[in-house]
Amino acid sequence: MSNEKLAQIKIAGFVLKPNDPEIKTLYERIKAQFESKGISVLLADCSAVLIGLEGIPFEKMCEDSDFLVSLGGDGTLLSLVRRSHGYDKPVVGINAGNLGFLADITIDDVEQFLEQLISNVYRIDERMMIEGYIQRKDGKKEPFFAFNDVVITRPVVSKMATIYASIDGERFNTYKGDGLIIATPTGSTAYNLASGGPVIYPLTQALIMTPIMAHSLTQRPLVVPADFSIELSSPEERIIAVIDGQVDYEMTPDDTLMVMGAKRGAKLLHRKKRNYFSVLREKLSWGDEH
Repeated sequence: MSNEKLAQIKIAGFVLKPNDPEIKTLYERIKAQFESKGISVLLADCSAVLIGLEGIPFEKMCEDSDFLVSLGGDGTLLSLVRRSHGYDKPVVGINAGNLGFLADITIDDVEQFLEQLISNVYRIDERMMIEGYIQRKDGKKEPFFAFNDVVITRPVVSKMATIYASIDGERFNTYKGDGLIIATPTGSTAYNLASGGPVIYPLTQALIMTPIMAHSLTQRPLVVPADFSIELSSPEERIIAVIDGQVDYEMTPDDTLMVMGAKRGAKLLHRKKRNYFSVLREKLSWGDEH
């Protein structure tokens, strides 16, 4: 667990959940709370245009902010973490709906969180990310980062996916079924969990390979060190690689998908008392008496 602290707490950069009719009211309320504590607020123009306000370019917001704020749900935070990765700014998630695995500060918690923030009572966790690229037939590489997972899957329900997998250059498996998930420990509680994969503590450095509806009972999830490189390809005429459930890449039999642990992780800003196992217990109803 990191002992890192913010150099200063003067400017917060905001990104908002799209297509939420209540988000403008929530944003204005939270903006006033931040400003009452002496923290200036910048709003990314991609969010500002959605609520009829003026904003600044996303890149400038990242550069000028001391930390970034996602106001929405886990999906909004995923997008912000991925897009801001190159700026190395801590991200905090304020949840506009139900408690999330990532965006774990509720609207009612904001006042207390800000008081703790300016009193230096918080922590910054570094979560590993996936770094990868798609190698095209002409040699072109299309790079990407993922925070939760990379899923390689069939484009239509009626077809089965065949996926060739190699680790550090050595072929080790052929997956046949609905696809394959490569997840980070943070992403272990997302699609990976729904597909029967293991829950991994989020500060672990590892990659989880989980088959989706495999057509063989011998196929099982596999956890490998984060510094291994995973190479995936398919003989299918068309296959899709999905990044964090938000960005799609079409692949052909001549394309190769490379995945590895990123050299630099994502920084999440949390309340000091935040306990991952309490979140698991609440979200997954662990320990409930039936």
